[in-house]
Amino acid sequence: MHSVPGSPPVEWRIEPGLVDYEFAVAFMEARVAAIAQGDARELVWLVEHPPLYTAGTSANPADVVEPNRFPVHQTGRGGQYTYHGPGQRVAYVMLDLERRGKDIRAFVAALERWLIGALATFNIRGERREDRVGVWVRRPDKASSAEDKIAAIGIRVRRWVSFHGISLNVEPNLDHFNGIVPCGIRGHGVTSLVDLGLPVTMEDADAALKASFVEVFGPCGP
Repeated sequence: MHSVPGSPPVEWRIEPGLVDYEFAVAFMEARVAAIAQGDARELVWLVEHPPLYTAGTSANPADVVEPNRFPVHQTGRGGQYTYHGPGQRVAYVMLDLERRGKDIRAFVAALERWLIGALATFNIRGERREDRVGVWVRRPDKASSAEDKIAAIGIRVRRWVSFHGISLNVEPNLDHFNGIVPCGIRGHGVTSLVDLGLPVTMEDADAALKASFVEVFGPCGP
């Protein structure tokens, strides 16, 4: 999914503090339009949100177990319900897919490779599943679940520019996921880098994400 040779590097921006979700969506909408018009560079925008749930286009209302726990935001991305909150790195990925092959399935697979490469930095074997979008880790140490989800993927594409993106659990409060059925998948748990026993900071995770992104998608910078 590398861009056309000679294209400018993807802008890589890390936002400090907690970002309001509605603001983030409005920002993405504007940036996607600018990219499609050729007026802005591609962008990967790394943020953290206050605790909230988001509903994708396939969301089943029955999957909200505790509807009053956190705000629920309707969103145009694919997928079902997800949780975002402090300690989880959300990367909004605004790439020009017209210059990257115009293949959405290949793009989703590239997002999975990006996450798996970042996890490998910490000697974690992330795995993809044909019937479950996202990245999973095997948990033979847990009697209740053979594998847990460590990263989620949910995208939207407009005029062949992607937005929304991925979320990686670094050190979120895992109890917060209990208010929904994450991604509509029952019978599996949720984990994080710290839950796996790794003292990984958000800065560590960001560095791993950036290095793996370059391998999968090409150069990025300020």
